[in-house]
Amino acid sequence: MTIHISRRKFIQSSSLAAGGLAIGYYFTSCTTAEPEGVIQLFKMNVDNEATGIALNPFLLIEKTGAITIMAHKPEIGTGLFQSLPVLIAEELGVDPAQVVVKQAKGDKKFGDQDVGGSFSVQGSFEPLRKIGAAAREMLCSAAAQRWGIPTADCRAEGAKVFNTKNESLGFGELVEEASKLEVPKEPKLKDPNDFKFIGQPARRKDIEWKVNGSANFGMDMKIEGMVYALVEHSPNFSGKIKNLDDSAARSVNGVLDVVRTERVILPMLPGWAGGGSGPVRQPQEAVAVIAENLWAALQGKRALKIVWETPADALSTEKIYANFRELGKSDGQQDKAKGDFAKTFASATNRLEAEYELPFLAHSPLEPQNCLAHVHDGKAEVWAPTQTPTWDAGQIAAYLGIPPENLTLHVPFVGGGFGRRLISDPTLEACLLSKKTGKPVKLVWMREDDTAQGPFRPGSVNLLKGALDADGYLAALQHKVVAPSISAYLFGEDTRKTGPGYIMEPIADLYDIPHFETRYCFADVSPIPVSWWRSVYSSTNAFAHESFIDEMARAGGKDPVEFRRHLLRNDPRNLKLLETLAEKSGWSSLKTAGKGRGIATTHCFGSTAGHVVEVSKNAEGKVKIDRVVTVVDGGIVVNPGNFRAQVEGCIVMALTAAAKDAITFENGRAVQTNFDNYRMLRIDEMPPVEIHLMRNDEPPGGAGEPALPPLAPALANAIFDLTGKRLRKLPFDLTAV
Repeated sequence: MTIHISRRKFIQSSSLAAGGLAIGYYFTSCTTAEPEGVIQLFKMNVDNEATGIALNPFLLIEKTGAITIMAHKPEIGTGLFQSLPVLIAEELGVDPAQVVVKQAKGDKKFGDQDVGGSFSVQGSFEPLRKIGAAAREMLCSAAAQRWGIPTADCRAEGAKVFNTKNESLGFGELVEEASKLEVPKEPKLKDPNDFKFIGQPARRKDIEWKVNGSANFGMDMKIEGMVYALVEHSPNFSGKIKNLDDSAARSVNGVLDVVRTERVILPMLPGWAGGGSGPVRQPQEAVAVIAENLWAALQGKRALKIVWETPADALSTEKIYANFRELGKSDGQQDKAKGDFAKTFASATNRLEAEYELPFLAHSPLEPQNCLAHVHDGKAEVWAPTQTPTWDAGQIAAYLGIPPENLTLHVPFVGGGFGRRLISDPTLEACLLSKKTGKPVKLVWMREDDTAQGPFRPGSVNLLKGALDADGYLAALQHKVVAPSISAYLFGEDTRKTGPGYIMEPIADLYDIPHFETRYCFADVSPIPVSWWRSVYSSTNAFAHESFIDEMARAGGKDPVEFRRHLLRNDPRNLKLLETLAEKSGWSSLKTAGKGRGIATTHCFGSTAGHVVEVSKNAEGKVKIDRVVTVVDGGIVVNPGNFRAQVEGCIVMALTAAAKDAITFENGRAVQTNFDNYRMLRIDEMPPVEIHLMRNDEPPGGAGEPALPPLAPALANAIFDLTGKRLRKLPFDLTAV
C-alpha cells in the first residue's frame, strides 16, 4: 500500500501539537491486496486551528480541557451534526454534551464530505470511531507513564483517565504528553454491548439553533459589498435567447445591471475528475438581474422581456410515455438472471403480466436554491448550502479555471436536500456572476425556478411478468424497467457498455425467486435534466415490484404476508422483520369489514424497511389512511430518535409522491411551477405512524431513504384490499378511488 502525503502535510502531521492533540485519517481506496481498504490515522498540527484559522482536524483536545469535534459532512436535516461526532465521543470516553461541535469547511483533509445514498453513518462508522479510540489510547498511555503503571490499568471516562485506585487526570492535563506519542495503527474499538451513547436517544444541538433562529443557513449568508442576483432561465431546457429587451428591468430602482449568463448542470470539462466520457453538454442560456437587494432583483426579473426560441421537437409527457411503452416492446438489455425465466413462464398455467407507470418529480426542499460567491484575483470564497462539498470544490475550481488551493468553501446548514443539492448549478451560476461583476454575489432561485427547472426524478414504465407454481407460490418473475439513465444524462455513460447498474435497484435485493431476471430499456429524454431524488430508482421500481408481488399473491390465493414469508424462507434476518411487521401491525386481525390493509417491504441503501398501511372510507366515500405501521432494520442505530425522524420524513415524502402531483411537460417545458399546482402533503393529511426499529449488532445501514420506497406500494395494496381497484399509475387521487 502506498499513501501519498505532501511534504507540507508530512511536516504538519509530524510536528508536536503544542496547543493540543488533533487526529485525522486517510481512507485508502480498495486494492486487490487490501479489498476492504485501509484507514490510516495521523496526528495533525493544531496551532492554527486554536486561533481560528482553517486547519481543521476531526478531533481537537486542548490543554484547557476543551474538546472540539468537527462535523465533517453537511447537515441537511438528517442529523449528521449530532450522529457523526458521537461516534468519536463514544470511543474517546466523553459525553457528547461535553464537547463543542463545529461544522467543517469543504476541505480535502476531511476526505469524502459528500452526503448522499444514505451512506454517511455507514461509511464513517469505523473511521470516526477509530479516531476517538486512538485518542483514548494515547491519553491512557500518557497517564500510565505519569503514574508508572501499565496502560491496561487505565480507562477513559467523562473526559478523564482513571486508574485502578480511581485516581484521575483530565484530558487537558494529559494532552501535551499524549501528543508526543505515536498514533496507534489499530486502536481497539468498544464492543457494541459497552456503548453508552451510540444507540441512545440524544439531543441534536442544531435543533435548538434552528428553533431560536440562530442557525445559519445559506439564505442567511451576508458579506460586505454583497449584491443580489436572480436569474431568468429558459422555460425550454434547450431554449436560446431570440431577443432580449432589458430596458424596463434596468429602470427598476435598485437594479445595478442585467447580465447574460448560463446555467451549467455539470461542467464536463477536460481534466475534471468528475466528468464523463460522453459529449460536452451545452450550457443553458440565461439572463441575470443584479441588484442592491432581493426585492429589486425580483422586480427587475419580472420586467425582463425575453423571446425564447422553442425547439421544433419539444417533448411532452404524452410523447415521453408513448416512447417508453414502445421501447418496452423490445427485449431490452439483460441485467441479472437466475434459473430459466422464459421456459418456466411459457410452461406455467397460472401467470400474470402488468404495467406500472411512475412520474417525473421535483425535489422541492424548503430552502430555495442559493449561493454566495466572491470571485476575485484568481481566488474564490463560496458559501454553498450543498450536499457535496468535495464534489463542489472540484467543479468550482474547474469551472473558474483556478487552482483548488485558491478556493475556500464554507458549508452552512442546509434546508433540505433530497438529492437536489447533489447538483451544483446554482453554485456555479453564483461563481460566474461574481466573476463577471467583480462583486460578491448572493444568488437566489425563486420557487418557480426550483420546481420547473429541475433536475427531476426520472419517470419510468415498469413491465412485469410472473408465473406461479402448482402450490400457488412464485416460480418465475421478470422485471423490465424503461427509464432514462441519470448517469447517461450527467456523465455521458453508455449503459450498453457499463450496464444499467443502480437503475435496477432494489429489484433483486430481497426475495429468493427460483427463476428470475431483470431487464432494462434506455429511454433518452434529453434535454430534460434528470438526477437523483430521495431513494433514486428504488422510489419507482419498488412501487412496481411490491405491487406485483401482491398481485401474484392474490392470484395464487395466498395471504400477502404468507406469500412473502415463503420468498424469505432462506433469509432469517429479513424474515424476522416481516414477522415483526405482521405482529406489530396486528396483520391477522386487520381484515375486517370496511377496512383495507396492504403490506410492502424493500431492501435498499443498507437497510430493510416495511410498512403496513390501513385504510378505510370516510363519510363522503373517500379513501382515508387510518394508520401506518413501520419496521426498519438498519443495523446498529446511532440515534434512535433521529432515525425515527428520518423514517417519518420518508413517509411524508412518499405519501406526497403517491397522492399529490407529478411533474408534466408540454412544449418542452414543465407545467408545474409552484406549490399551487405541485402540492405538498399538509399536516392535517398525515396519518398516525408507528415506527419500530429492529435491534441487532449488524453494521449500520441507511436511515434517510430506505423507508420511502415501500410506502406507495403498501398504500396501493391496501386500497386494492378495500376497493378491489388495482392502481398501477402514480400519483393517484385518494378522493377519486
